[in-house]
Amino acid sequence: MDFELTDDHYSVQSLCHDFAEQEITPNIQEFDRAHKFDPNILKEMAKLNILGLCFPEKYGGAGLDYISLGLACEELEYGDTSARVILSVHIGLNSLTLLSWGNQFQKDKYLAPQVKGEKIATFGLTEPNAGSDVVGIQTTAAKKGDKYILNGEKMWISLADVADNFLIFAWTDLDKKQNRDHSGISCFIVERNFPGVTTGSIHGKLGVRAGNTGWIAMQDVEVPSENLLGHEGEGFGIAMFCLEQGRYTVAAGSTGLIKACIDASVNYSHTRKTFTMPIAEHQLVKEMIANMAAGYEYSRLLWLKAGWLRNKGLRATKETSMAKWIACQEAEKAAADAVQVHGAYGFSDEYPVERFYRNSKGASIYEGTREIHKLMQADYALGFRHDKPRRCDLPAWPFADNI
Repeated sequence: MDFELTDDHYSVQSLCHDFAEQEITPNIQEFDRAHKFDPNILKEMAKLNILGLCFPEKYGGAGLDYISLGLACEELEYGDTSARVILSVHIGLNSLTLLSWGNQFQKDKYLAPQVKGEKIATFGLTEPNAGSDVVGIQTTAAKKGDKYILNGEKMWISLADVADNFLIFAWTDLDKKQNRDHSGISCFIVERNFPGVTTGSIHGKLGVRAGNTGWIAMQDVEVPSENLLGHEGEGFGIAMFCLEQGRYTVAAGSTGLIKACIDASVNYSHTRKTFTMPIAEHQLVKEMIANMAAGYEYSRLLWLKAGWLRNKGLRATKETSMAKWIACQEAEKAAADAVQVHGAYGFSDEYPVERFYRNSKGASIYEGTREIHKLMQADYALGFRHDKPRRCDLPAWPFADNI
């Protein structure tokens, strides 16, 4: 594995760092306090082609690799988690899935506008009573002529009130639903303007308050047959594929949050004095900052390894799961220590570490809880889990013309 970043990587890093510094940091305290999403962020990301970083140029993308996507997520979450979440759902959970599983009609109609930022996309799997238990979903899709009739509700959906297109998972075989056989689940591309689709926001969140999170309700929604992604019964496999891409972005983003905790703590510890000396000279403060630095380094190495495998067109389910679990765990620890370094001021939103602490918790829940990832890693180690080849997978980089 080559650890040297390319000139393109450094350009992406600089672009996204400057974007976060100019567009997110100056206003984030205001939007976080107000629990308000700033839609202008999406427009500015589209202008800079951040929403199309790792997609072929034929669809309007920048043609960059998966390491570039990880670097973008790091820098955006350094500004605020809500900005990274946009890439997680729009790119990781939705658009990369269309790139791999979509037919040419679907890529031309949906992927190309999403890559250009003309349309915003998200992902609908979780329901009020089904999260990690995917086969517990209740949404159904009944075939009727050349359409499917969708009924159900999705919950905890990022960009629910903002997205134009949704990937929705539903049972197409009710007999298999009764037997909890996941081969009865299918995936559909659903547009916001389809009659019967309604959305709403969730309020009172602990963290990611500047992000839009909500629900999607579908009542007798007619979806054209050509909007079936893949084949009937492939929904579970597609969902797992989606989550793997999302987990990669979360791992990289959480690494950026660790870096934000380090920088905030270092700056504060050099200026804050106790017992006549800067707290940077106290050994236990040094210990906390050293732990943050270590967490940053191995979290970054883990997601870089997953991105390197993706660039080669290799499956990285195990590596991505490990990166997601560890990076999120270390981000929580770093944020807790950053608050501790700041003392009473860390308990106030006068300093950003209070927001880092709140934001860090969500990542240990979404895209697979920490418990799910521990079980996955144990099963890999014990030989109970083995990844099999998939019908569709991410393309190697650089991209071939026929993707």
